[in-house]
Amino acid sequence: MRKSIAWALAAVFAAGPALADDKELNLYSARHYQSDEALYANFTEQTGIKINRIEGKAHELIERIRNEGANSPADVFITVDAASLAVADAWGIFAPVKSKLLESRIPAHLRSDNWFAFSTRARMIIYNKRKLKAEDVATYESLADPKLKGLYCSIPGGHIYNLTFVASMVAHNGEAKTEEWARGLVANFARTLKGGDTDQIKSVAGGECGVAVSNSYYLARLMASEKVEERNLVKRLGVVWPNQNGRGTHINVSGGGMVKTAKHREAAVKFLEYLASDEAQRYFANGNNEWPAVPTVSISNEELDELGKFKADNVSLIKVANQLSAAQKLLDRAGYR
Repeated sequence: MRKSIAWALAAVFAAGPALADDKELNLYSARHYQSDEALYANFTEQTGIKINRIEGKAHELIERIRNEGANSPADVFITVDAASLAVADAWGIFAPVKSKLLESRIPAHLRSDNWFAFSTRARMIIYNKRKLKAEDVATYESLADPKLKGLYCSIPGGHIYNLTFVASMVAHNGEAKTEEWARGLVANFARTLKGGDTDQIKSVAGGECGVAVSNSYYLARLMASEKVEERNLVKRLGVVWPNQNGRGTHINVSGGGMVKTAKHREAAVKFLEYLASDEAQRYFANGNNEWPAVPTVSISNEELDELGKFKADNVSLIKVANQLSAAQKLLDRAGYR
Protein backbone atom coordinates (compact mmCIF):
# COMPACT_ATOMS: atom_id res chain seq x y z
CA MET A 1 0.00 0.00 0.00
CA ARG A 2 1.51 3.30 -1.00
CA LYS A 3 2.13 5.47 2.02
CA SER A 4 1.08 8.63 0.20
CA ILE A 5 -2.51 7.45 0.03
CA ALA A 6 -4.51 9.42 2.56
CA TRP A 7 -7.77 8.02 1.22
CA ALA A 8 -9.12 11.45 0.45
CA LEU A 9 -10.63 11.90 -2.96
CA ALA A 10 -8.13 12.77 -5.65
CA ALA A 11 -8.19 16.18 -7.29
CA VAL A 12 -11.26 16.79 -9.39
CA PHE A 13 -10.67 16.70 -13.11
CA ALA A 14 -13.21 18.43 -15.31
CA ALA A 15 -14.63 16.27 -18.05
CA GLY A 16 -13.96 17.38 -21.60
CA PRO A 17 -16.61 17.60 -24.28
CA ALA A 18 -18.22 14.30 -25.27
CA LEU A 19 -17.51 12.97 -28.73
CA ALA A 20 -20.75 12.25 -30.57
CA ASP A 21 -19.04 9.86 -32.98
CA ASP A 22 -17.45 7.62 -30.34
CA LYS A 23 -17.52 4.14 -31.84
CA GLU A 24 -14.86 2.48 -29.72
CA LEU A 25 -13.96 2.15 -26.10
CA ASN A 26 -10.62 1.26 -24.53
CA LEU A 27 -11.24 -0.79 -21.41
CA TYR A 28 -8.58 -1.64 -18.83
CA SER A 29 -9.97 -4.53 -16.81
CA ALA A 30 -8.79 -6.35 -13.70
CA ARG A 31 -11.84 -8.63 -13.88
CA HIS A 32 -10.91 -12.01 -15.35
CA TYR A 33 -14.17 -13.90 -15.68
CA GLN A 34 -15.13 -15.72 -18.87
CA SER A 35 -18.76 -14.83 -18.26
CA ASP A 36 -17.98 -11.14 -18.88
CA GLU A 37 -17.44 -11.86 -22.59
CA ALA A 38 -21.19 -11.95 -23.22
CA LEU A 39 -21.60 -8.69 -21.32
CA TYR A 40 -19.10 -6.91 -23.58
CA ALA A 41 -20.53 -8.46 -26.74
CA ASN A 42 -24.05 -7.35 -25.87
CA PHE A 43 -22.91 -3.79 -25.24
CA THR A 44 -21.31 -3.67 -28.68
CA GLU A 45 -24.41 -5.17 -30.30
CA GLN A 46 -26.68 -2.60 -28.66
CA THR A 47 -24.52 0.48 -29.22
CA GLY A 48 -22.20 -0.29 -32.12
CA ILE A 49 -19.29 0.68 -29.87
CA LYS A 50 -16.32 -1.68 -30.17
CA ILE A 51 -14.52 -2.58 -26.94
CA ASN A 52 -10.73 -2.84 -27.03
CA ARG A 53 -9.74 -4.62 -23.83
CA ILE A 54 -6.48 -4.84 -21.92
CA GLU A 55 -6.47 -7.13 -18.89
CA GLY A 56 -4.08 -7.30 -15.96
CA LYS A 57 -3.85 -7.17 -12.21
CA ALA A 58 -5.31 -4.06 -10.63
CA HIS A 59 -2.04 -2.60 -9.37
CA GLU A 60 -0.38 -3.25 -12.74
CA LEU A 61 -3.12 -1.46 -14.65
CA ILE A 62 -3.17 1.46 -12.23
CA GLU A 63 0.59 1.85 -12.61
CA ARG A 64 0.28 1.57 -16.39
CA ILE A 65 -2.32 4.33 -16.55
CA ARG A 66 -0.15 6.55 -14.38
CA ASN A 67 2.92 5.93 -16.52
CA GLU A 68 0.99 6.56 -19.73
CA GLY A 69 -0.09 9.93 -18.38
CA ALA A 70 -1.99 12.20 -20.75
CA ASN A 71 -1.31 9.77 -23.59
CA SER A 72 -3.11 6.87 -21.92
CA PRO A 73 -5.62 5.27 -24.29
CA ALA A 74 -7.67 3.98 -21.34
CA ASP A 75 -11.28 5.20 -21.24
CA VAL A 76 -12.64 3.01 -18.43
CA PHE A 77 -10.92 1.09 -15.63
CA ILE A 78 -12.81 -1.69 -13.87
CA THR A 79 -11.55 -3.89 -11.07
CA VAL A 80 -12.51 -5.98 -8.06
CA ASP A 81 -12.42 -4.86 -4.44
CA ALA A 82 -13.18 -1.46 -2.96
CA ALA A 83 -9.53 -1.08 -1.94
CA SER A 84 -8.37 -1.18 -5.56
CA LEU A 85 -11.00 1.39 -6.51
CA ALA A 86 -9.86 3.60 -3.64
CA VAL A 87 -6.19 3.29 -4.64
CA ALA A 88 -7.01 4.23 -8.24
CA ASP A 89 -9.08 7.17 -7.01
CA ALA A 90 -6.37 8.39 -4.66
CA TRP A 91 -3.85 8.33 -7.50
CA GLY A 92 -6.19 10.52 -9.58
CA ILE A 93 -7.00 7.82 -12.13
CA PHE A 94 -10.73 8.57 -12.34
CA ALA A 95 -12.69 11.55 -13.60
CA PRO A 96 -16.03 12.53 -12.06
CA VAL A 97 -19.04 11.14 -13.88
CA LYS A 98 -22.35 12.95 -13.69
CA SER A 99 -25.10 10.52 -14.57
CA LYS A 100 -28.61 10.64 -13.19
CA LEU A 101 -29.06 7.02 -14.27
CA LEU A 102 -26.07 5.80 -12.26
CA GLU A 103 -26.97 7.91 -9.27
CA SER A 104 -30.52 6.58 -9.26
CA ARG A 105 -29.61 2.91 -9.73
CA ILE A 106 -26.42 2.45 -7.67
CA PRO A 107 -27.01 2.96 -3.91
CA ALA A 108 -25.08 5.82 -2.35
CA HIS A 109 -22.97 3.56 -0.10
CA LEU A 110 -21.74 1.66 -3.21
CA ARG A 111 -20.37 4.64 -5.13
CA SER A 112 -18.29 7.80 -4.93
CA ASP A 113 -18.23 10.84 -7.19
CA ASN A 114 -15.69 9.06 -9.37
CA TRP A 115 -16.45 5.32 -9.33
CA PHE A 116 -19.41 2.97 -9.09
CA ALA A 117 -19.89 -0.57 -7.82
CA PHE A 118 -21.65 -2.92 -10.23
CA SER A 119 -21.73 -6.18 -8.27
CA THR A 120 -21.35 -7.22 -4.66
CA ARG A 121 -19.89 -10.22 -2.84
CA ALA A 122 -20.17 -11.07 0.86
CA ARG A 123 -17.41 -12.01 3.31
CA MET A 124 -18.96 -15.02 5.02
CA ILE A 125 -17.80 -17.36 7.77
CA ILE A 126 -17.16 -21.01 6.81
CA TYR A 127 -16.81 -23.60 9.58
CA ASN A 128 -16.24 -27.34 9.92
CA LYS A 129 -19.44 -28.89 11.26
CA ARG A 130 -17.50 -31.57 13.15
CA LYS A 131 -15.46 -29.00 15.04
CA LEU A 132 -17.81 -26.09 15.63
CA LYS A 133 -21.41 -24.98 15.70
CA ALA A 134 -22.92 -21.91 14.05
CA GLU A 135 -23.41 -20.19 17.41
CA ASP A 136 -19.66 -20.46 18.06
CA VAL A 137 -18.93 -18.15 15.11
CA ALA A 138 -21.99 -15.92 14.79
CA THR A 139 -20.01 -12.69 14.39
CA TYR A 140 -16.67 -11.55 13.01
CA GLU A 141 -15.75 -10.52 16.54
CA SER A 142 -16.27 -14.09 17.79
CA LEU A 143 -13.39 -15.31 15.62
CA ALA A 144 -10.98 -13.83 18.18
CA ASP A 145 -12.50 -15.81 21.07
CA PRO A 146 -9.78 -17.88 22.84
CA LYS A 147 -12.00 -20.98 22.56
CA LEU A 148 -11.09 -21.00 18.85
CA LYS A 149 -7.36 -21.29 19.55
CA GLY A 150 -5.67 -23.33 16.82
CA LEU A 151 -8.77 -23.34 14.62
CA TYR A 152 -8.64 -20.17 12.50
CA CYS A 153 -7.20 -20.18 8.96
CA SER A 154 -6.73 -17.06 6.87
CA ILE A 155 -5.32 -15.62 3.70
CA PRO A 156 -2.22 -13.44 4.30
CA GLY A 157 -2.82 -10.24 6.21
CA GLY A 158 -1.80 -8.00 3.32
CA HIS A 159 -4.14 -9.65 0.81
CA ILE A 160 -6.44 -6.98 -0.56
CA TYR A 161 -9.58 -8.91 0.43
CA ASN A 162 -8.32 -9.08 4.00
CA LEU A 163 -7.32 -5.42 4.10
CA THR A 164 -10.76 -4.24 3.01
CA PHE A 165 -12.41 -6.60 5.49
CA VAL A 166 -10.27 -5.34 8.38
CA ALA A 167 -10.78 -1.73 7.26
CA SER A 168 -14.53 -2.32 7.62
CA MET A 169 -13.91 -3.52 11.17
CA VAL A 170 -12.02 -0.30 11.89
CA ALA A 171 -14.86 1.72 10.40
CA HIS A 172 -17.29 0.09 12.82
CA ASN A 173 -15.26 -0.65 15.95
CA GLY A 174 -12.37 1.81 15.86
CA GLU A 175 -8.66 1.16 15.46
CA ALA A 176 -7.84 0.16 19.06
CA LYS A 177 -10.59 -2.46 19.35
CA THR A 178 -9.81 -3.81 15.89
CA GLU A 179 -6.14 -4.23 16.75
CA GLU A 180 -7.08 -6.12 19.90
CA TRP A 181 -9.35 -8.30 17.77
CA ALA A 182 -6.58 -8.90 15.22
CA ARG A 183 -4.24 -10.03 18.00
CA GLY A 184 -6.90 -12.50 19.06
CA LEU A 185 -7.08 -13.86 15.51
CA VAL A 186 -3.30 -14.27 15.42
CA ALA A 187 -3.47 -16.23 18.67
CA ASN A 188 -6.07 -18.52 17.08
CA PHE A 189 -4.16 -19.29 13.86
CA ALA A 190 -4.23 -22.98 12.93
CA ARG A 191 -1.27 -22.68 10.59
CA THR A 192 0.94 -20.29 8.64
CA LEU A 193 -1.06 -17.91 6.48
CA LYS A 194 -1.14 -18.99 2.85
CA GLY A 195 -3.32 -19.38 -0.21
CA GLY A 196 -6.54 -17.72 -1.30
CA ASP A 197 -10.13 -18.04 -0.21
CA THR A 198 -10.72 -21.37 -1.96
CA ASP A 199 -7.70 -22.82 -0.15
CA GLN A 200 -9.16 -21.74 3.19
CA ILE A 201 -12.50 -23.38 2.38
CA LYS A 202 -10.81 -26.64 1.46
CA SER A 203 -8.62 -26.55 4.58
CA VAL A 204 -11.70 -26.12 6.75
CA ALA A 205 -13.50 -28.96 4.96
CA GLY A 206 -10.43 -31.18 5.36
CA GLY A 207 -10.19 -30.52 9.08
CA GLU A 208 -6.86 -28.69 9.04
CA CYS A 209 -8.79 -25.67 10.27
CA GLY A 210 -12.06 -25.19 12.08
CA VAL A 211 -13.12 -21.87 10.64
CA ALA A 212 -12.23 -19.23 8.03
CA VAL A 213 -13.76 -16.29 6.20
CA SER A 214 -14.24 -16.26 2.45
CA ASN A 215 -15.89 -14.30 -0.30
CA SER A 216 -19.21 -15.94 -1.00
CA TYR A 217 -18.69 -16.64 -4.70
CA TYR A 218 -15.80 -19.01 -4.01
CA LEU A 219 -18.10 -21.29 -2.01
CA ALA A 220 -20.81 -20.98 -4.67
CA ARG A 221 -18.30 -22.14 -7.30
CA LEU A 222 -17.51 -25.26 -5.29
CA MET A 223 -21.22 -25.92 -4.80
CA ALA A 224 -21.69 -25.88 -8.58
CA SER A 225 -18.44 -27.66 -9.43
CA GLU A 226 -18.36 -30.43 -12.03
CA LYS A 227 -15.98 -32.30 -9.70
CA VAL A 228 -17.83 -34.60 -7.34
CA GLU A 229 -15.09 -34.32 -4.71
CA GLU A 230 -15.50 -30.53 -4.57
CA ARG A 231 -19.28 -30.76 -4.21
CA ASN A 232 -18.81 -33.37 -1.49
CA LEU A 233 -16.41 -31.26 0.57
CA VAL A 234 -19.05 -28.53 0.76
CA LYS A 235 -21.27 -30.99 2.66
CA ARG A 236 -18.79 -30.91 5.55
CA LEU A 237 -19.14 -27.16 5.90
CA GLY A 238 -21.45 -24.89 7.80
CA VAL A 239 -22.04 -21.33 6.66
CA VAL A 240 -22.72 -18.26 8.77
CA TRP A 241 -23.83 -14.83 7.61
CA PRO A 242 -22.03 -12.85 10.35
CA ASN A 243 -23.42 -10.06 12.51
CA GLN A 244 -27.06 -10.52 11.53
CA ASN A 245 -28.23 -9.08 14.85
CA GLY A 246 -26.08 -6.01 14.32
CA ARG A 247 -24.59 -4.20 11.38
CA GLY A 248 -24.81 -7.12 8.96
CA THR A 249 -22.33 -9.02 6.81
CA HIS A 250 -19.37 -7.22 5.21
CA ILE A 251 -19.85 -6.53 1.51
CA ASN A 252 -17.18 -5.96 -1.11
CA VAL A 253 -17.62 -5.07 -4.77
CA SER A 254 -16.55 -5.04 -8.38
CA GLY A 255 -16.70 -1.60 -9.92
CA GLY A 256 -15.10 1.02 -12.08
CA GLY A 257 -15.10 4.50 -13.50
CA MET A 258 -14.05 6.72 -16.37
CA VAL A 259 -10.32 7.44 -16.66
CA LYS A 260 -9.50 11.14 -16.37
CA THR A 261 -7.63 11.19 -19.71
CA ALA A 262 -10.36 9.29 -21.59
CA LYS A 263 -10.54 10.15 -25.27
CA HIS A 264 -13.95 8.50 -25.75
CA ARG A 265 -15.93 10.06 -22.93
CA GLU A 266 -19.40 9.61 -24.35
CA ALA A 267 -18.71 5.93 -24.95
CA ALA A 268 -17.26 5.61 -21.45
CA VAL A 269 -20.40 6.99 -19.82
CA LYS A 270 -22.61 4.81 -22.02
CA PHE A 271 -20.62 1.74 -20.97
CA LEU A 272 -20.79 2.57 -17.25
CA GLU A 273 -24.54 3.15 -17.57
CA TYR A 274 -24.90 -0.14 -19.42
CA LEU A 275 -23.17 -1.94 -16.54
CA ALA A 276 -25.99 -0.70 -14.30
CA SER A 277 -28.69 -2.04 -16.64
CA ASP A 278 -30.83 -5.02 -15.62
CA GLU A 279 -29.22 -7.15 -18.33
CA ALA A 280 -25.64 -6.40 -17.31
CA GLN A 281 -26.45 -6.75 -13.63
CA ARG A 282 -27.73 -10.28 -14.26
CA TYR A 283 -24.56 -11.15 -16.18
CA PHE A 284 -22.46 -9.99 -13.24
CA ALA A 285 -24.57 -11.96 -10.79
CA ASN A 286 -25.15 -15.21 -12.61
CA GLY A 287 -21.80 -15.32 -14.37
CA ASN A 288 -19.72 -15.13 -11.20
CA ASN A 289 -22.18 -15.86 -8.40
CA GLU A 290 -22.25 -12.25 -7.24
CA TRP A 291 -25.22 -10.07 -6.30
CA PRO A 292 -26.38 -7.07 -8.35
CA ALA A 293 -25.43 -3.67 -7.03
CA VAL A 294 -28.79 -2.40 -8.26
CA PRO A 295 -31.23 -3.56 -5.57
CA THR A 296 -34.27 -3.81 -7.84
CA VAL A 297 -32.70 -6.41 -10.14
CA SER A 298 -33.85 -9.97 -9.51
CA ILE A 299 -31.69 -12.97 -10.37
CA SER A 300 -32.10 -16.72 -10.59
CA ASN A 301 -29.03 -18.48 -9.22
CA GLU A 302 -29.41 -21.88 -7.58
CA GLU A 303 -26.26 -21.64 -5.46
CA LEU A 304 -27.00 -18.14 -4.17
CA ASP A 305 -30.58 -19.18 -3.44
CA GLU A 306 -29.27 -22.13 -1.44
CA LEU A 307 -27.00 -19.88 0.59
CA GLY A 308 -30.08 -17.88 1.56
CA LYS A 309 -30.89 -14.27 2.22
CA PHE A 310 -28.97 -12.15 4.70
CA LYS A 311 -28.63 -8.67 6.10
CA ALA A 312 -25.78 -6.83 4.41
CA ASP A 313 -23.64 -4.13 6.00
CA ASN A 314 -24.50 -0.83 4.28
CA VAL A 315 -21.56 1.20 5.58
CA SER A 316 -20.21 3.56 2.92
CA LEU A 317 -17.33 2.02 1.01
CA ILE A 318 -15.68 5.43 1.06
CA LYS A 319 -15.68 5.28 4.85
CA VAL A 320 -14.14 1.80 4.66
CA ALA A 321 -11.51 2.95 2.15
CA ASN A 322 -10.50 5.75 4.50
CA GLN A 323 -9.38 3.08 6.99
CA LEU A 324 -7.22 0.97 4.67
CA SER A 325 -3.94 2.49 5.81
CA ALA A 326 -4.91 2.05 9.47
CA ALA A 327 -5.90 -1.55 8.77
CA GLN A 328 -2.52 -2.38 7.25
CA LYS A 329 -0.61 -0.80 10.13
CA LEU A 330 -2.57 -2.52 12.88
CA LEU A 331 -2.27 -5.90 11.14
CA ASP A 332 1.49 -5.42 11.01
CA ARG A 333 1.61 -4.51 14.70
CA ALA A 334 -0.51 -7.54 15.57
CA GLY A 335 1.78 -9.89 13.65
CA TYR A 336 -0.97 -10.78 11.17
CA ARG A 337 1.24 -11.55 8.15
